Amino acid sequence: MLIDLRSDTVTKPSPEMKQAMLNAELGDDVFGEDPTVKQLEEKIAAMFGMEAALFCPSGTMTNQIAIKAHTQPLDELICDKICHIYNYETGGWAFHSGISIRLTDGDRGRMNASQIEELILPDQDWLPNTRMVAIENTVNKGGGSIYSVAEMKTLSDFCRSKNLIYHLDGARIFNALSALNEKPEALHSMFDSISVCISKGLGAPAGSVLAGKKDFIKRSRKLRKVMGGGMRQSGILAAACIYALDYNVERLKDDHSKATELAETLNQLAWVNKVLPVETNIVIFEVADAAKVAEQLSKENIRIQPFSPTLLRMVTHLDFTDAMLQKAKEVLIKLKL
Repeated sequence: MLIDLRSDTVTKPSPEMKQAMLNAELGDDVFGEDPTVKQLEEKIAAMFGMEAALFCPSGTMTNQIAIKAHTQPLDELICDKICHIYNYETGGWAFHSGISIRLTDGDRGRMNASQIEELILPDQDWLPNTRMVAIENTVNKGGGSIYSVAEMKTLSDFCRSKNLIYHLDGARIFNALSALNEKPEALHSMFDSISVCISKGLGAPAGSVLAGKKDFIKRSRKLRKVMGGGMRQSGILAAACIYALDYNVERLKDDHSKATELAETLNQLAWVNKVLPVETNIVIFEVADAAKVAEQLSKENIRIQPFSPTLLRMVTHLDFTDAMLQKAKEVLIKLKL
């Protein structure tokens, strides 16, 4: 039995999802003629209270399109030092948009208004223009840490008071909403743009959706094209995303429960120095030698992701079964280090 806990991106389409893909009505989306893509875009826009939406191959693309559409060269983006946009998007903010970036040192990746305010620059010739704030919810490197609805709203009010664009990297926003027992409606009127990834815990093979105002999405569609994201009969992927939204959101709590069980096991082990608080489906823990632990687990057919020389990450997902959970716990307990 191979147990893959490297990421929730390793999920594979279920037979039911594959059938939805096979049955999808298709057209050429570059010409705006794929009905299934349109259905997905309308579904996400309605869920999050936005005027329009755009289907893209990945969350990195939706984030980078949003930054490009909202900014111009000499602008600056504020985000946290451990966020995905800064760490895992290949410096796309500089490459695509020609902007600079300033970083907060938040609580496991979660910024507050006072931290942002400290980074807002005065209007001087020799300084970039503070233009945009981006938060990530949940925060990947923060161990799946969550902004509450109230915290997101406080930042929204603050950004509006400072005339700053407010963007949500919602790579795992449904995990956050599930843990908070909230619905997407709770975020209505809060953000200028939202990126929603459907290829992680929700189990679609690919796809993220960017949502915002109509004029923003019109600009974003052109940017998607120039970045190489114009797809043709992409309804076959959109159908998988629609299925995921219809059937795989409620079960995210199962992933969270499994992650909590893994963390409880890790907290009992002498070779584990620290486990970050687990709020969703991500478990990050500290050991003396992360590479060695990952190698030992690999020999037991368990794959996990080193995050640094001393940090490891495990991510639960819909293909991680109860039997796999019990096996993983047994291996962790027996591991000799």
